[in-house]
Amino acid sequence: MLDIRDVSKRYPNGVLALDGVGLTVAPGEFLVIVGGSGCGKSTLLRLIAGLDGATAGTIALDGTPVTAPRPEIGMVFQEPRLMPWLTIDQNVAFGIRHLPATERRRRVSEALARVGLASHARHWPRELSGGQAQRVALARALVGRPEVLLLDEPFSALDALTRTDLEEHLLDLWAFDRPTMVLVTHDIEEALFLADRIVVMRPGPGRIVAELVPTLTRPRDRAGAGFHAWKYRALVELDQATRRLSGEEAFPAAAI
Repeated sequence: MLDIRDVSKRYPNGVLALDGVGLTVAPGEFLVIVGGSGCGKSTLLRLIAGLDGATAGTIALDGTPVTAPRPEIGMVFQEPRLMPWLTIDQNVAFGIRHLPATERRRRVSEALARVGLASHARHWPRELSGGQAQRVALARALVGRPEVLLLDEPFSALDALTRTDLEEHLLDLWAFDRPTMVLVTHDIEEALFLADRIVVMRPGPGRIVAELVPTLTRPRDRAGAGFHAWKYRALVELDQATRRLSGEEAFPAAAI
């Protein structure tokens, strides 16, 4: 279980990015964090990954504090960040170089097959499309079999069709062995399509202001009436969060 307790983050320049964030993520849960720019979504992911330290509060995985990067926690960034001097299979294998060669080759082969790129193992990153490169990034994150996979707006730079395809593919990957997923996005439709639970954050400083649990069965029909009803509800929550920040009157709860 991922346990985040009263976490705050103040940067050296004095900016308070997060203030008193508390969150528990169950094993195997697909959690999506949404919110406007500057609400601390990416900062929170970096803290969970151990890439940065909290100013206050604690983050623990299965009772063990997270104070540095750990193999149990993988991360996928907005950009694939592939190493251009390595082939695709070498990029995927980079984080498991400590394993015996036979096991390493087996895992890489399985990971590339799962993302549909088994035939691209000996290709170079420059030979891939943006969507293919992000699939490699997913394979690289999953090959180490992390308990928790963090995804920081991994599809935001892709075209709409590729993005939709990878969202569906990500659900297939998650269903395979059910790692805990924590995905950050500003796209409400993406959040509703993927999430077991949606956490809404607002800036100034970053705080959690709402949680939504979509009662939609999978696979979710983006064109369905239920999906659109939940999309409206999530948009109202975001609007309320923004208006609470500015002091404006929010939509009435009855509108949800």
